[in-house]
Amino acid sequence: MLRVRYIGMQFGLVVLATSLLFIAGCGSSESDDGRSSDAKPKVALIMKSLANEFFVTMANAAEVHQEQHQDAYELIVNGIKNESDLAQQVALVDQMIGIDVDAIVIAPADSKALVPALARARENGIHVVNIDNRLDRDVLAEYDLVIPFIGPDNRKGARDAANFALEQLPEGANVVILEGVTTAQNAIDRRMGFEDAVAANGANLVTKQSALWDQTKAAEVTAAILVRHPDVHLILAANDNMALGAASAVSFADLASNVSIVGFDNISAVHPLLLEGRVLATVEQYGDQFAVNGIELALDMINGQSELVDRETPLAVVSRADIEEPNAESTNQ
Repeated sequence: MLRVRYIGMQFGLVVLATSLLFIAGCGSSESDDGRSSDAKPKVALIMKSLANEFFVTMANAAEVHQEQHQDAYELIVNGIKNESDLAQQVALVDQMIGIDVDAIVIAPADSKALVPALARARENGIHVVNIDNRLDRDVLAEYDLVIPFIGPDNRKGARDAANFALEQLPEGANVVILEGVTTAQNAIDRRMGFEDAVAANGANLVTKQSALWDQTKAAEVTAAILVRHPDVHLILAANDNMALGAASAVSFADLASNVSIVGFDNISAVHPLLLEGRVLATVEQYGDQFAVNGIELALDMINGQSELVDRETPLAVVSRADIEEPNAESTNQ
């Protein structure tokens, strides 16, 4: 299986050298724009942090897909160290422009800050597909860009998960929201979905604070909140990493029996907490298929076979019952 992990600018030279060797060995003709007419297209997958299980799963699915379609395209997988490292992700886009990839499939760390870099990619004839976190429509319009988006309705997913939890709590429950990077559209949408549910259920929003998608940061933020608000009933975390951090802070404060938690992403690390009842729900967004769908759309675009239209993907609220059922089935076999 193909295993590619480029984290940081220092790997740019490795990618460049590999690409130059490949091009030199092809002996194929070039088109008017300087691209090889015979070589397999090169698709770059640029994600957020590969320290997050959600994006590792996405990368693995992409690698499996490339292995199954080795004759169709080459794959370059990149990820940044921290999900808030915008400058690093911009640098990765510029590196991919430098090695003349045919397409970039990107899960942007920021919905606005990545647009100028992607505009440079488009100016260089590179196709771009946006996955996971939607690019800001207004900024895209400023650059006269149309970039298709593949991803779910994050607001709906957050609202459904929060409703599921609040229906199990008394009216007027005290709620905390842990946001992701506040300039990321999926973080904005999930925060708004949580707020929708809080308002609809007559709950009390105590505070909302960003933990930058990070587990350690979420533990720190939650610990500080619990000192000021020990009567919190529910913490709504915009991803599972932050839910894990919140859970550790709640346990440390000896409040696990009083505070429920909701996450988002359905990573395997949160399943034990679901079974223990420390996390009430998370949201499955089938992220392993984001990259695959993005790559397939990029290949269609390269071949001139696809319209630049958005594609909404499914969501599902996952609770303890959903985790227990497969275990029960395997026990009975």
